[in-house]
Amino acid sequence: MTSPLHGKHILLAMTGGIAGYKIAELTRLFAKGGATVQVMMTEAAEAFITAVTMQALSGRSVYTSQWDARPANNMAHINLSREADLMLVAPASADTIAALAHGRADDLVSLTALARRVHECPLLVVPAMNREMWAHPATQRNVAQIQADGATVIGPASGDQACGEIGDGRMLEPQQIFDDVEAFLAPKPLRGKKLLITAGPTFEPIDPVRGITNHSSGKMGFAIARAAHEAGAEVTLVAGPVHLATPRGVQRIDVQSAQQMYDAVLPLAAYQHAFIASAAVADWRPSQPHEHKLKKAEGGATAPTLAMTDNPDILAAVARLPKPPYCVGFAAESEKLAEHAEAKRRRKGIPLIVANLGPATFGRDDNALLLIDEHGQRELPRADKLTLARELISELSKRL
Repeated sequence: MTSPLHGKHILLAMTGGIAGYKIAELTRLFAKGGATVQVMMTEAAEAFITAVTMQALSGRSVYTSQWDARPANNMAHINLSREADLMLVAPASADTIAALAHGRADDLVSLTALARRVHECPLLVVPAMNREMWAHPATQRNVAQIQADGATVIGPASGDQACGEIGDGRMLEPQQIFDDVEAFLAPKPLRGKKLLITAGPTFEPIDPVRGITNHSSGKMGFAIARAAHEAGAEVTLVAGPVHLATPRGVQRIDVQSAQQMYDAVLPLAAYQHAFIASAAVADWRPSQPHEHKLKKAEGGATAPTLAMTDNPDILAAVARLPKPPYCVGFAAESEKLAEHAEAKRRRKGIPLIVANLGPATFGRDDNALLLIDEHGQRELPRADKLTLARELISELSKRL
């Protein structure tokens, strides 16, 4: 499954701001995602980055004036907006946001935004300005107004600013903007649905230093959470100990042990439309973790014997609820993939299980999946995990 950006035409409008340098990378990401990009720039934008740079990255001539005579009809503001699937203003200065709010048309960007067909060319605005400018009541009024008029505002972030101050108003990073635009353009078959997803390993403590865990990176579960959000779902992600950024728009709950994951999942599960258990949950844990670190005795004494006990079965518990969500299990096997996965599906009492060979995927950015339900099997060939996640969410949306 290709990116939602594939084949789309983005009208990228740059206004004045030091964050303009980030738009070069954003343009590269759009092109890599399969979109075409038409850049337009205000006079202020050209004070921070050149039109030559943006032309080289987009592969198209850049428009900088409403008086540009290149179009035969001398109406760049009409022609460019009619070609676009989306108009993205980034960085969007306080002045430009004010112009959009008041319907001004005194430069190419504001003129084009006013002239576009609002139901055919949605407007996305990415603010970038000093924290005091962002917090000013006038700016907040203007932002509220453009949202009321149908614009989607992306950001801003909080952090270090070029002026040396720290606070809200910083433009999002290129990858964050890219992710939001991709999600905006994606079909929304799961709009109005709630999904609960588990991801990553669990960690079962032996003592305050050591523990039992596994090689799961969480990448597949996090990709599924991102794909579900793109599809319009309200997503809650319960994550074991992993070092991954939370997908944009996803609510995240961090846990360590299987018991903690169980305690986080069960109160939420009954209120979900679907539960996707992609986490690699430990089946057992030490029955009595030691209060202090186990020390190796002098003379090389034999290793201690650990008494083990069963962890709660999260997926089976959710499937046994009086009104369970649609349950999707994961089976990471090392052999007899289809046989073991189908046995697990029946044992858990769930409609769908997703199987993969654990040693071949743990920590990797790609995977191959086997979907098994009561009707048979469907193979998803090896691809990057986000592509597979989108395929899985597409399949799930049909079942919901």
